[in-house]
Amino acid sequence: MSTNADPVTFGEDDYPKEECGVIGISTSGDDAARMAFFGLYALQHRGQEAAGIAVADGRSVRLEKGQGLVNQVFSAGKLDHLVGGMAIGHNRYSTTGANSERNVQPYVVETMHGPLGVAHNGNLVNTDQLRQKLLTRGAGLQSSSDSEVIALMLAAAEGETWEERLAATMPHWEGAFSLVVIAGTKVVACRDPWGFRPLSMGKLPSGGHVVASETGALQTLGCEAIREIEPGEIVVLQGALVRSHQAVPAKEEQARCTFEHIYFSRPDAVWDGLSVHQARQRLGEELAREHPVEADVVIPVPDSSMPAAIGYAAVSGITYNEGFVKNRYIGRTFIEPTDELRRQGVKLKFNMLEENIRGKRVIVIDDSIVRGTTSGPLVRMVRDAGATEVHVRITCPPIAHPCFFGVDMGTYEQLIAHQLGVPEIAAHIGADSLGFLSVDRMMKALGRDDGYCNACFTGSYPVPVQLSLLNTKQRFDGVLG
Repeated sequence: MSTNADPVTFGEDDYPKEECGVIGISTSGDDAARMAFFGLYALQHRGQEAAGIAVADGRSVRLEKGQGLVNQVFSAGKLDHLVGGMAIGHNRYSTTGANSERNVQPYVVETMHGPLGVAHNGNLVNTDQLRQKLLTRGAGLQSSSDSEVIALMLAAAEGETWEERLAATMPHWEGAFSLVVIAGTKVVACRDPWGFRPLSMGKLPSGGHVVASETGALQTLGCEAIREIEPGEIVVLQGALVRSHQAVPAKEEQARCTFEHIYFSRPDAVWDGLSVHQARQRLGEELAREHPVEADVVIPVPDSSMPAAIGYAAVSGITYNEGFVKNRYIGRTFIEPTDELRRQGVKLKFNMLEENIRGKRVIVIDDSIVRGTTSGPLVRMVRDAGATEVHVRITCPPIAHPCFFGVDMGTYEQLIAHQLGVPEIAAHIGADSLGFLSVDRMMKALGRDDGYCNACFTGSYPVPVQLSLLNTKQRFDGVLG
Protein backbone atom coordinates (compact mmCIF):
# COMPACT_ATOMS: atom_id res chain seq x y z
CA MET A 1 0.00 0.00 0.00
CA SER A 2 1.16 3.54 -0.71
CA THR A 3 -0.29 7.01 -0.58
CA ASN A 4 0.53 10.38 -2.04
CA ALA A 5 -0.30 12.18 1.19
CA ASP A 6 2.18 12.34 4.04
CA PRO A 7 0.80 11.25 7.41
CA VAL A 8 -0.46 14.12 9.50
CA THR A 9 0.13 14.04 13.24
CA PHE A 10 -2.28 15.88 15.51
CA GLY A 11 -0.98 17.20 18.82
CA GLU A 12 2.09 14.95 19.10
CA ASP A 13 4.89 17.26 17.90
CA ASP A 14 5.99 17.84 21.49
CA TYR A 15 6.63 14.19 22.31
CA PRO A 16 9.52 11.87 21.44
CA LYS A 17 8.81 9.58 18.51
CA GLU A 18 9.61 5.91 19.01
CA GLU A 19 11.91 4.16 16.62
CA CYS A 20 10.14 0.86 15.74
CA GLY A 21 8.81 -2.48 16.93
CA VAL A 22 9.93 -5.93 15.79
CA ILE A 23 8.61 -9.46 16.14
CA GLY A 24 9.93 -12.89 15.15
CA ILE A 25 7.95 -16.14 15.20
CA SER A 26 8.81 -19.80 14.70
CA THR A 27 6.02 -22.39 14.79
CA SER A 28 5.40 -25.97 13.67
CA GLY A 29 2.43 -24.84 11.54
CA ASP A 30 2.12 -22.52 8.57
CA ASP A 31 0.25 -19.57 10.12
CA ALA A 32 3.24 -17.55 11.40
CA ALA A 33 2.23 -14.52 9.29
CA ARG A 34 -1.16 -14.20 10.96
CA MET A 35 0.45 -14.45 14.36
CA ALA A 36 2.94 -11.76 13.33
CA PHE A 37 0.01 -9.59 12.22
CA PHE A 38 -1.58 -9.69 15.67
CA GLY A 39 1.80 -9.23 17.31
CA LEU A 40 2.38 -6.08 15.24
CA TYR A 41 -1.05 -4.85 16.29
CA ALA A 42 0.13 -5.07 19.90
CA LEU A 43 3.25 -3.10 18.91
CA GLN A 44 1.42 -0.49 16.81
CA HIS A 45 2.23 2.29 19.29
CA ARG A 46 5.93 1.93 18.53
CA GLY A 47 5.56 2.95 14.91
CA GLN A 48 2.58 4.06 12.84
CA GLU A 49 4.08 5.00 9.48
CA ALA A 50 4.77 1.62 7.91
CA ALA A 51 4.54 -2.11 8.57
CA GLY A 52 5.80 -5.32 6.99
CA ILE A 53 5.90 -9.09 7.40
CA ALA A 54 8.32 -11.58 5.83
CA VAL A 55 7.59 -15.32 5.93
CA ALA A 56 9.82 -18.32 5.22
CA ASP A 57 8.80 -21.88 4.44
CA GLY A 58 12.30 -23.38 4.25
CA ARG A 59 12.71 -22.68 0.54
CA SER A 60 11.78 -19.04 -0.10
CA VAL A 61 11.05 -15.80 1.75
CA ARG A 62 7.82 -13.99 0.88
CA LEU A 63 7.30 -10.34 1.77
CA GLU A 64 4.39 -7.94 2.17
CA LYS A 65 4.98 -4.38 3.38
CA GLY A 66 3.86 -0.81 2.86
CA GLN A 67 3.18 2.57 4.37
CA GLY A 68 0.37 2.94 6.86
CA LEU A 69 -0.99 1.29 9.99
CA VAL A 70 -0.97 -2.49 10.34
CA ASN A 71 -4.60 -2.86 9.34
CA GLN A 72 -4.08 -0.56 6.35
CA VAL A 73 -1.06 -2.43 5.02
CA PHE A 74 -2.56 -5.89 5.61
CA SER A 75 -6.03 -5.46 4.22
CA ALA A 76 -8.19 -8.47 3.37
CA GLY A 77 -6.31 -11.08 1.37
CA LYS A 78 -2.83 -9.59 1.84
CA LEU A 79 -1.80 -12.38 4.21
CA ASP A 80 -3.10 -15.24 2.07
CA HIS A 81 0.16 -15.80 0.19
CA LEU A 82 2.34 -15.48 3.31
CA VAL A 83 2.36 -19.17 4.13
CA GLY A 84 5.07 -20.60 6.35
CA GLY A 85 6.06 -21.52 9.87
CA MET A 86 8.54 -18.68 10.36
CA ALA A 87 7.90 -14.95 10.19
CA ILE A 88 9.38 -11.62 11.14
CA GLY A 89 7.49 -8.33 11.32
CA HIS A 90 8.21 -4.64 11.71
CA ASN A 91 6.38 -1.43 12.64
CA ARG A 92 8.21 1.69 11.57
CA TYR A 93 8.49 5.26 12.70
CA SER A 94 10.87 7.32 10.57
CA THR A 95 12.13 10.88 10.71
CA THR A 96 10.81 13.62 8.45
CA GLY A 97 11.85 13.12 4.84
CA ALA A 98 12.51 9.42 5.30
CA ASN A 99 9.02 7.97 5.34
CA SER A 100 9.30 6.46 1.86
CA GLU A 101 8.44 3.06 0.46
CA ARG A 102 12.09 2.11 -0.02
CA ASN A 103 12.79 2.45 3.72
CA VAL A 104 9.94 0.18 4.84
CA GLN A 105 11.02 -3.03 6.59
CA PRO A 106 11.66 -5.94 6.71
CA TYR A 107 14.45 -5.93 4.12
CA VAL A 108 14.76 -9.09 2.05
CA VAL A 109 17.95 -9.65 0.05
CA GLU A 110 19.27 -12.53 -2.02
CA THR A 111 22.57 -13.95 -0.80
CA MET A 112 24.88 -16.78 -1.77
CA HIS A 113 23.36 -18.65 1.17
CA GLY A 114 19.77 -18.08 0.10
CA PRO A 115 17.23 -15.32 0.82
CA LEU A 116 17.66 -13.29 4.00
CA GLY A 117 15.09 -11.09 5.74
CA VAL A 118 16.01 -8.49 8.38
CA ALA A 119 13.97 -6.25 10.69
CA HIS A 120 15.74 -3.80 12.98
CA ASN A 121 14.80 -1.64 15.96
CA GLY A 122 17.37 0.98 16.92
CA ASN A 123 20.00 3.21 15.36
CA LEU A 124 23.70 2.77 14.63
CA VAL A 125 25.94 5.78 15.20
CA ASN A 126 28.65 4.56 12.82
CA THR A 127 26.35 4.12 9.81
CA ASP A 128 28.28 6.57 7.62
CA GLN A 129 31.52 4.59 7.89
CA LEU A 130 29.75 1.28 7.35
CA ARG A 131 27.91 2.61 4.28
CA GLN A 132 31.15 3.90 2.80
CA LYS A 133 32.82 0.51 3.23
CA LEU A 134 29.90 -1.23 1.52
CA LEU A 135 29.93 1.27 -1.37
CA THR A 136 33.68 0.83 -1.76
CA ARG A 137 33.11 -2.91 -2.15
CA GLY A 138 30.48 -2.29 -4.84
CA ALA A 139 27.34 -2.87 -2.78
CA GLY A 140 24.17 -1.39 -4.24
CA LEU A 141 22.33 0.47 -1.48
CA GLN A 142 18.70 1.18 -2.28
CA SER A 143 17.59 3.13 0.83
CA SER A 144 18.77 5.66 3.40
CA SER A 145 18.28 3.28 6.33
CA ASP A 146 20.99 1.80 8.50
CA SER A 147 18.85 -1.33 8.61
CA GLU A 148 19.71 -2.02 4.96
CA VAL A 149 23.38 -1.61 5.87
CA ILE A 150 22.91 -4.28 8.54
CA ALA A 151 21.24 -6.62 6.03
CA LEU A 152 23.99 -6.23 3.42
CA MET A 153 26.75 -6.68 5.98
CA LEU A 154 25.10 -9.90 7.13
CA ALA A 155 24.76 -11.10 3.55
CA ALA A 156 28.51 -10.70 3.03
CA ALA A 157 29.62 -12.03 6.41
CA GLU A 158 31.72 -15.16 6.88
CA GLY A 159 30.45 -18.20 8.75
CA GLU A 160 28.77 -21.56 8.26
CA THR A 161 25.41 -20.54 9.72
CA TRP A 162 23.44 -17.32 10.00
CA GLU A 163 24.03 -17.20 13.73
CA GLU A 164 27.78 -17.44 13.08
CA ARG A 165 27.58 -14.65 10.50
CA LEU A 166 25.55 -12.54 12.90
CA ALA A 167 28.04 -13.12 15.71
CA ALA A 168 30.89 -12.14 13.37
CA THR A 169 29.15 -8.91 12.34
CA MET A 170 27.74 -7.65 15.65
CA PRO A 171 31.09 -6.24 16.91
CA HIS A 172 31.16 -3.84 13.93
CA TRP A 173 27.84 -2.22 14.86
CA GLU A 174 28.03 0.69 17.31
CA GLY A 175 24.79 1.81 18.89
CA ALA A 176 21.33 0.39 19.36
CA PHE A 177 20.01 -2.72 17.63
CA SER A 178 17.39 -5.28 18.51
CA LEU A 179 17.29 -7.47 15.45
CA VAL A 180 15.20 -10.31 14.02
CA VAL A 181 16.46 -12.27 11.01
CA ILE A 182 14.68 -14.89 8.90
CA ALA A 183 16.49 -17.31 6.62
CA GLY A 184 16.13 -20.96 5.62
CA THR A 185 14.42 -22.76 8.46
CA LYS A 186 15.36 -20.35 11.25
CA VAL A 187 14.47 -17.10 12.92
CA VAL A 188 17.51 -15.54 14.59
CA ALA A 189 17.33 -12.65 17.04
CA CYS A 190 19.93 -10.59 18.85
CA ARG A 191 20.32 -7.53 21.03
CA ASP A 192 23.15 -5.00 21.17
CA PRO A 193 25.66 -5.38 24.03
CA TRP A 194 24.57 -2.07 25.61
CA GLY A 195 20.95 -3.23 25.87
CA PHE A 196 19.48 0.02 24.51
CA ARG A 197 16.25 -1.34 23.06
CA PRO A 198 14.01 -4.00 24.62
CA LEU A 199 13.65 -7.51 23.21
CA SER A 200 11.99 -10.45 24.95
CA MET A 201 11.21 -14.08 24.15
CA GLY A 202 8.32 -16.36 25.06
CA LYS A 203 7.11 -19.91 24.40
CA LEU A 204 3.90 -20.54 22.48
CA PRO A 205 1.41 -23.09 23.84
CA SER A 206 1.82 -24.95 20.54
CA GLY A 207 5.53 -25.40 21.21
CA GLY A 208 6.95 -22.64 19.03
CA HIS A 209 8.60 -19.44 20.21
CA VAL A 210 8.24 -15.68 19.69
CA VAL A 211 10.59 -12.75 20.18
CA ALA A 212 9.18 -9.22 20.33
CA SER A 213 10.02 -5.67 21.33
CA GLU A 214 7.56 -5.78 24.22
CA THR A 215 6.19 -8.47 26.48
CA GLY A 216 2.62 -7.31 25.74
CA ALA A 217 2.92 -8.66 22.19
CA LEU A 218 4.06 -12.01 23.59
CA GLN A 219 1.12 -12.11 25.98
CA THR A 220 -1.27 -11.25 23.15
CA LEU A 221 -0.11 -14.44 21.41
CA GLY A 222 -0.48 -16.51 24.58
CA CYS A 223 3.22 -16.93 25.27
CA GLU A 224 4.56 -18.41 28.48
CA ALA A 225 8.02 -18.53 30.10
CA ILE A 226 8.70 -14.96 28.98
CA ARG A 227 12.21 -13.66 29.51
CA GLU A 228 14.33 -10.76 28.33
CA ILE A 229 16.97 -11.50 25.71
CA GLU A 230 20.23 -10.44 27.27
CA PRO A 231 22.47 -7.73 25.82
CA GLY A 232 24.88 -9.34 23.34
CA GLU A 233 22.87 -12.58 23.24
CA ILE A 234 21.83 -14.44 20.06
CA VAL A 235 18.70 -16.59 20.11
CA VAL A 236 17.89 -19.12 17.37
CA LEU A 237 14.27 -20.26 16.89
CA GLN A 238 13.68 -23.35 14.76
CA GLY A 239 10.23 -24.88 15.04
CA ALA A 240 9.74 -25.98 18.61
CA LEU A 241 13.49 -25.79 19.26
CA VAL A 242 15.28 -22.82 20.73
CA ARG A 243 18.94 -22.27 21.57
CA SER A 244 20.94 -19.26 22.58
CA HIS A 245 24.47 -18.16 23.32
CA GLN A 246 26.33 -15.02 24.35
CA ALA A 247 27.71 -13.85 21.01
CA VAL A 248 29.51 -10.75 22.30
CA PRO A 249 30.17 -9.76 25.91
CA ALA A 250 27.61 -7.43 27.45
CA LYS A 251 29.06 -3.99 28.08
CA GLU A 252 30.04 -3.34 31.66
CA GLU A 253 27.97 -0.15 31.64
CA GLN A 254 24.50 -0.98 30.35
CA ALA A 255 22.41 1.65 28.57
CA ARG A 256 18.72 0.73 28.64
CA CYS A 257 16.54 3.56 27.34
CA THR A 258 14.82 5.26 30.26
CA PHE A 259 12.08 6.51 27.95
CA GLU A 260 10.75 2.97 27.57
CA HIS A 261 9.49 3.33 31.15
CA ILE A 262 8.58 7.01 30.88
CA TYR A 263 6.66 6.98 27.61
CA PHE A 264 7.27 4.40 24.87
CA SER A 265 6.29 0.99 26.19
CA ARG A 266 2.71 -0.06 26.80
CA PRO A 267 1.81 -0.01 30.52
CA ASP A 268 1.41 -3.81 30.53
CA ALA A 269 5.04 -4.30 29.47
CA VAL A 270 7.68 -5.74 31.79
CA TRP A 271 11.27 -4.75 31.08
CA ASP A 272 14.41 -5.07 33.18
CA GLY A 273 12.20 -6.87 35.67
CA LEU A 274 10.04 -3.79 36.12
CA SER A 275 6.34 -3.35 35.45
CA VAL A 276 6.06 -0.26 33.27
CA HIS A 277 2.75 0.73 34.88
CA GLN A 278 4.22 0.48 38.37
CA ALA A 279 7.37 2.35 37.28
CA ARG A 280 5.24 5.22 35.94
CA GLN A 281 3.22 5.34 39.13
CA ARG A 282 6.42 5.61 41.16
CA LEU A 283 7.64 8.39 38.85
CA GLY A 284 4.50 10.30 39.80
CA GLU A 285 5.06 9.61 43.48
CA GLU A 286 8.60 10.97 43.34
CA LEU A 287 7.38 13.96 41.34
CA ALA A 288 4.90 14.80 44.11
CA ARG A 289 7.68 14.66 46.70
CA GLU A 290 10.07 16.77 44.65
CA HIS A 291 7.61 19.36 43.33
CA PRO A 292 4.61 19.73 45.67
CA VAL A 293 2.08 22.51 45.11
CA GLU A 294 -1.27 23.44 46.64
CA ALA A 295 -4.06 22.50 44.25
CA ASP A 296 -7.52 20.99 44.02
CA VAL A 297 -7.21 18.32 41.34
CA VAL A 298 -4.57 16.26 39.52
CA ILE A 299 -5.22 15.40 35.87
CA PRO A 300 -3.06 13.43 33.41
CA VAL A 301 -2.41 14.05 29.72
CA PRO A 302 -3.56 10.67 28.34
CA ASP A 303 -2.41 8.00 28.05
CA SER A 304 1.10 7.34 29.33
CA SER A 305 0.85 9.92 32.14
CA MET A 306 -2.20 8.34 33.77
CA PRO A 307 -0.27 6.02 36.14
CA ALA A 308 2.02 8.91 37.11
CA ALA A 309 -0.95 11.12 37.90
CA ILE A 310 -2.35 8.36 40.12
CA GLY A 311 0.99 8.22 41.94
CA TYR A 312 1.18 12.00 42.30
CA ALA A 313 -2.35 12.15 43.71
CA ALA A 314 -1.68 9.34 46.18
CA VAL A 315 1.39 11.01 47.69
CA SER A 316 0.05 14.58 47.59
CA GLY A 317 -3.41 13.73 48.87
CA ILE A 318 -4.92 15.82 46.06
CA THR A 319 -7.89 14.35 44.20
CA TYR A 320 -7.17 12.53 40.94
CA ASN A 321 -9.62 13.04 38.11
CA GLU A 322 -9.78 13.09 34.32
CA GLY A 323 -9.64 16.41 32.55
CA PHE A 324 -8.64 15.58 28.98
CA VAL A 325 -10.71 13.28 26.78
CA LYS A 326 -8.53 11.84 24.02
CA ASN A 327 -9.73 10.95 20.54
CA ARG A 328 -7.62 7.83 20.08
CA TYR A 329 -8.48 7.48 16.40
CA ILE A 330 -7.15 10.79 15.12
CA GLY A 331 -3.52 10.46 16.19
CA ARG A 332 -2.36 9.64 12.68
CA THR A 333 -4.24 9.92 9.43
CA PHE A 334 -3.46 9.95 5.74
CA ILE A 335 -6.23 12.46 5.07
CA GLU A 336 -5.09 16.08 4.87
CA PRO A 337 -7.11 18.37 7.17
CA THR A 338 -8.29 21.76 5.99
CA ASP A 339 -6.28 24.80 7.05
CA GLU A 340 -9.06 25.70 9.50
CA LEU A 341 -8.92 22.24 11.11
CA ARG A 342 -5.12 22.30 11.18
CA ARG A 343 -5.24 25.54 13.17
CA GLN A 344 -7.26 23.72 15.81
CA GLY A 345 -4.10 21.77 16.64
CA VAL A 346 -4.39 19.72 19.81
CA LYS A 347 -8.13 20.47 20.02
CA LEU A 348 -8.59 17.87 17.30
CA LYS A 349 -7.10 15.30 19.63
CA PHE A 350 -8.31 16.41 23.07
CA ASN A 351 -11.56 17.71 24.53
CA MET A 352 -11.99 18.95 28.09
CA LEU A 353 -14.23 17.74 30.89
CA GLU A 354 -15.00 21.26 32.04
CA GLU A 355 -17.00 20.17 35.08
CA ASN A 356 -13.82 18.63 36.55
CA ILE A 357 -11.75 21.77 35.92
CA ARG A 358 -13.93 24.84 36.40
CA GLY A 359 -12.98 27.02 39.37
CA LYS A 360 -10.14 24.73 40.46
CA ARG A 361 -6.38 24.87 40.86
CA VAL A 362 -5.21 22.15 38.49
CA ILE A 363 -2.03 20.07 38.36
CA VAL A 364 -1.39 18.69 34.86
CA ILE A 365 0.85 15.62 34.74
CA ASP A 366 2.70 14.91 31.49
CA ASP A 367 5.64 12.70 30.62
CA SER A 368 7.85 15.12 28.66
CA ILE A 369 8.31 18.48 27.00
CA VAL A 370 10.47 18.29 23.90
CA ARG A 371 9.97 21.21 21.52
CA GLY A 372 7.42 23.10 23.63
CA THR A 373 4.83 23.17 20.85
CA THR A 374 2.03 21.18 22.49
CA SER A 375 2.27 22.04 26.18
CA GLY A 376 1.20 25.66 25.63
CA PRO A 377 -2.03 24.77 23.82
CA LEU A 378 -2.81 22.16 26.49
CA VAL A 379 -2.36 24.72 29.26
CA ARG A 380 -4.63 27.16 27.38
CA MET A 381 -7.28 24.46 27.06
CA VAL A 382 -7.22 23.92 30.82
CA ARG A 383 -7.53 27.66 31.45
CA ASP A 384 -10.33 27.99 28.91
CA ALA A 385 -12.14 25.20 30.78
CA GLY A 386 -12.24 27.48 33.84
CA ALA A 387 -9.12 26.55 35.86
CA THR A 388 -7.98 29.30 38.22
CA GLU A 389 -4.37 28.01 38.26
CA VAL A 390 -2.47 25.55 36.06
CA HIS A 391 0.62 23.82 37.43
CA VAL A 392 2.50 21.50 35.07
CA ARG A 393 4.55 18.57 36.36
CA ILE A 394 6.75 16.42 34.10
CA THR A 395 7.78 12.85 34.97
CA CYS A 396 11.30 13.15 33.53
CA PRO A 397 14.11 15.73 33.58
CA PRO A 398 14.36 18.46 30.91
CA ILE A 399 15.32 17.00 27.52
CA ALA A 400 18.30 19.16 26.54
CA HIS A 401 20.22 16.82 24.23
CA PRO A 402 19.33 14.83 21.08
CA CYS A 403 19.12 11.06 20.99
CA PHE A 404 21.32 9.21 18.51
CA PHE A 405 20.18 5.69 19.39
CA GLY A 406 16.83 5.42 17.66
CA VAL A 407 14.51 8.02 19.20
CA ASP A 408 13.49 11.13 17.28
CA MET A 409 13.61 14.04 19.72
CA GLY A 410 14.92 16.68 17.32
CA THR A 411 18.20 18.60 17.28
CA TYR A 412 19.75 20.94 19.82
CA GLU A 413 18.16 23.96 18.17
CA GLN A 414 14.71 22.31 18.39
CA LEU A 415 14.88 21.28 22.07
CA ILE A 416 13.30 23.96 24.24
CA ALA A 417 15.22 22.85 27.35
CA HIS A 418 18.49 23.45 25.50
CA GLN A 419 17.42 27.03 24.80
CA LEU A 420 15.53 28.01 27.97
CA GLY A 421 15.62 27.43 31.70
CA VAL A 422 12.68 26.04 33.65
CA PRO A 423 11.17 29.45 34.60
CA GLU A 424 11.40 30.57 30.96
CA ILE A 425 9.75 27.35 29.75
CA ALA A 426 6.95 27.85 32.29
CA ALA A 427 6.37 31.36 30.94
CA HIS A 428 6.53 30.07 27.35
CA ILE A 429 3.78 27.49 27.91
CA GLY A 430 1.73 29.80 30.16
CA ALA A 431 1.86 27.68 33.32
CA ASP A 432 1.68 29.13 36.84
CA SER A 433 4.48 26.75 37.78
CA LEU A 434 6.50 23.99 36.15
CA GLY A 435 8.42 21.13 37.72
CA PHE A 436 10.57 18.42 36.10
CA LEU A 437 11.59 15.24 37.90
CA SER A 438 15.34 15.17 38.55
CA VAL A 439 17.60 12.40 37.27
CA ASP A 440 18.25 11.16 40.81
CA ARG A 441 14.54 10.99 41.66
CA MET A 442 13.76 9.35 38.32
CA MET A 443 16.29 6.59 38.94
CA LYS A 444 15.04 6.20 42.50
CA ALA A 445 11.56 5.58 41.08
CA LEU A 446 13.01 2.86 38.85
CA GLY A 447 14.93 1.37 41.77
CA ARG A 448 18.17 1.53 39.80
CA ASP A 449 21.49 3.29 40.35
CA ASP A 450 22.83 2.68 36.87
CA GLY A 451 22.32 0.57 33.73
CA TYR A 452 20.26 3.17 31.86
CA CYS A 453 20.95 5.70 29.13
CA ASN A 454 20.03 9.22 30.29
CA ALA A 455 21.99 11.04 27.59
CA CYS A 456 18.99 13.11 26.44
CA PHE A 457 18.92 14.61 29.94
CA THR A 458 22.63 14.78 30.79
CA GLY A 459 24.49 14.90 27.46
CA SER A 460 26.66 11.97 28.60
CA TYR A 461 26.41 9.44 25.76
CA PRO A 462 27.18 5.76 26.51
CA VAL A 463 28.66 5.31 23.01
CA PRO A 464 30.94 7.98 21.52
CA VAL A 465 28.93 10.08 19.07
CA GLN A 466 30.57 11.56 16.00
CA LEU A 467 31.10 15.31 16.18
CA SER A 468 29.32 15.62 12.85
CA LEU A 469 26.19 14.13 14.43
CA LEU A 470 26.35 16.39 17.47
CA ASN A 471 26.67 19.47 15.29
CA THR A 472 24.08 18.55 12.69
CA LYS A 473 21.45 21.18 11.95
CA GLN A 474 19.17 18.74 10.16
CA ARG A 475 17.19 15.78 11.44
CA PHE A 476 18.42 12.33 10.59
CA ASP A 477 17.17 11.37 7.13
CA GLY A 478 16.04 7.81 7.53
CA VAL A 479 18.77 6.29 9.63
CA LEU A 480 16.31 5.09 12.24
CA GLY A 481 15.50 1.39 12.18
